[in-house]
Amino acid sequence: MSEALALHGGDPAVPEGLVDTRWPVIDDADREAVVRALEWPSHTAGSPEVKALVEEWSAWQGAKYCLATNSGTAALHMAVAAVGIEPGDEVITSAFSWTSTATSVLHHNAIPIFVDIDPVTISLDPKLIDDAVTDHTKAVIVPHLHGLSANMDPVLEACQCHGLRLIEDCCQSHGAKYRGKKVGTMGDVAAFSLNQNKNLAAGEGGFLTTDDEEVYEKAARLWQFGEVRRPDGTRDMNAHGMGWMYRTAGLPASFARSQLTKLEGNTRVFQENARFLSAALAEIPGVEPPAEPEGYEHVYYNYAVRFQPQQLGLEMDARTFREKVSEALNAEGVKVAPWWNIALPDMVLFQNKDGYGKGCPWSCPHTRQDISYENLDLPETRRWLDEYSLVRHLHAPNDLQVMKAYVAAFDKVFSNLDVVLA
Repeated sequence: MSEALALHGGDPAVPEGLVDTRWPVIDDADREAVVRALEWPSHTAGSPEVKALVEEWSAWQGAKYCLATNSGTAALHMAVAAVGIEPGDEVITSAFSWTSTATSVLHHNAIPIFVDIDPVTISLDPKLIDDAVTDHTKAVIVPHLHGLSANMDPVLEACQCHGLRLIEDCCQSHGAKYRGKKVGTMGDVAAFSLNQNKNLAAGEGGFLTTDDEEVYEKAARLWQFGEVRRPDGTRDMNAHGMGWMYRTAGLPASFARSQLTKLEGNTRVFQENARFLSAALAEIPGVEPPAEPEGYEHVYYNYAVRFQPQQLGLEMDARTFREKVSEALNAEGVKVAPWWNIALPDMVLFQNKDGYGKGCPWSCPHTRQDISYENLDLPETRRWLDEYSLVRHLHAPNDLQVMKAYVAAFDKVFSNLDVVLA
């Protein structure tokens, strides 16, 4: 292999065709499951596939109650409603997450309040919860991002101290653990996603889980047109409050059931690949692999690295350094790119505060009127946005042979930094 950079005509460190970019891995068992679902008389939420999926996920997750939804976003909105959030209530969450973490609060006419991230877990910093609490605060949504749990003990302590409900956003972290506990088992209610790119993928879909019967019943009303959902699945055809149509259906449920049987094996592949890569990248100055603190179990939905020019004594802003290094790595055959490039409160939606028109819900009479998202003090979030990128395709069937090629690409790029940065 030529040591000339691929950017300049050299051979890429990762040979073409080595990396399988398809996800999820689909086999005959998946095809048979979907065909089986077609044979049932019902393909709706009444399909036996949905009932079986709920039972199997509840058992795997260790939850008393579960609803299978059409997305993780739906599950988050249901969770907000289920813990009793009302118009004008405030919900504390992270300034860095997927949009739905915050917009699920707006969906129920409540107000998201953003705090900075913990630079290790990349979730909200628990130390900032106390100062964010007001007379209107009713809950916290803690996202477990990229496959790593948030630092849950201090989050739980803060919620208990202030009497706040805790929603776990587990859409990226199926099976991740904190001190031996699975994410989604520590708060009042949890939401999961089955989107195409998740570790457990079924195209689209999600779950809401809880051990609280009242929370489950409130979520179930939102799940299905505001109706009461009886244990036997029958309906009273009467709206007892606002409801949506957040149910899943038989075909995606059958696909999810098949993929669930492979989740633990696929997770081991993510972990083996990620830990091998982290051990190697930790030896390269200027690269910081994702943290997996003691007592945590990362499932590596995203493998997020930080590029840090200051470690190399370079007087260069981090974003420029990241962009130049990423361009070189992509040329070498490693797909590297940011996942998200903006803090949530910097989005137009929050800067304009015009969610439903006429300024609602911020202008509504139940809302505290001094809320502003302008120039929030978010140093860790902004530093993260400048430094990080995701290294893609650590999933099966890619194995350590692929990871060794990735390491070779990083070594090659960082051995030629003077050329990369010129």
